[in-house]
Amino acid sequence: MRDRPETDLARTFRRLIDQHGPMPVLRYMGESNARYYTTRDPLGAAGDFTTAPEISQMFGEMAGLWLADIWVRAGRPANPIYVELGPGRGTLAKDALRAMASQGLRPDVHLVEGSEALRKVQGGVLAGAQFHDTIDSVPDGRPILLLANEFLDALPIRQLVMTERGWRERMVGIEGGEFAFVSGPNSMDDAVPEAQRAAPAGTVIETCPGAAALVEAVARRIDVQGGAALFIDYGHVDVRSGSTLQAVKSHEKLDVFDAPGEMDLTAHVDFATLDTIARREGLASSLTTQGAWLGAMGIALRAKALAKASPSRADEIETAVERLVQPDAMGELFKCLAITARDWPRGAAFPEGERRKPTAT
Repeated sequence: MRDRPETDLARTFRRLIDQHGPMPVLRYMGESNARYYTTRDPLGAAGDFTTAPEISQMFGEMAGLWLADIWVRAGRPANPIYVELGPGRGTLAKDALRAMASQGLRPDVHLVEGSEALRKVQGGVLAGAQFHDTIDSVPDGRPILLLANEFLDALPIRQLVMTERGWRERMVGIEGGEFAFVSGPNSMDDAVPEAQRAAPAGTVIETCPGAAALVEAVARRIDVQGGAALFIDYGHVDVRSGSTLQAVKSHEKLDVFDAPGEMDLTAHVDFATLDTIARREGLASSLTTQGAWLGAMGIALRAKALAKASPSRADEIETAVERLVQPDAMGELFKCLAITARDWPRGAAFPEGERRKPTAT
């Protein structure tokens, strides 16, 4: 039974399910996160979770230097724009832009952000930033330098479940007065890859139509306008089954039905599919782990310099590096996907040639 008051959105979902029947997981997650992200600042110790840019300035600096290096090797094309998807409090952009400026790169700033609460915070940190509801309104005709950290994981996923009657869409219904996962009525066999169709009953597989569409749109924009994109998130690069849907509030994991609209719902990102989409568009695409990428970018040297400048913070800086790069922290679970225009140089700190498969986590 519930041990907390039911949220307004939960009551809305309950009425909709009573009237129209179960709703797809895709809708449940999408509407829950839409309410959640438009009504609060979820970041930091006082919020619900902490992202890498909030852990250390070094993360944003490495990202900014990565983009600046590509821009320099591309011949310093004129009028580039910095685009960030889901920029949080603006911390990543602030640190990345400072690092870019050290290399002579000072792009206009365009932020894709739907939350008015977070736009106010970002505007206070990044003077002159321009805001967009989607990437569609970002200027065309100018090279794009794009960052997206922990953005894809919050896009709603579709789940399919193998039942005794075959594959069905996984839905959210009501059983015994409580929200519960149920299977939909329509066959979904044709939507399942051939290799997974014979899975045992109870198997769940996930797709994320929004992430696929977004990466495809970014790849096409970069192909026309030039530039590069760096997506960093937690996820996997091998074929997986099983639900990865999870909920977090006040830095603690909750049941995914506990407080819709009042907690952060996320799922692991299928990086292999996104890599394939970018390659299908004809762009250079590479994958590696966050730990490997930060290490190759020289985070250890940056940490040493920061510790030398502020000896009293040496332990804090070391702890931050370990949290970002160690395999048992964020180093292996988080992956980096780099996409660059076909006539631009490939990004630094990524394996050359065919996609290297990071250690699965």
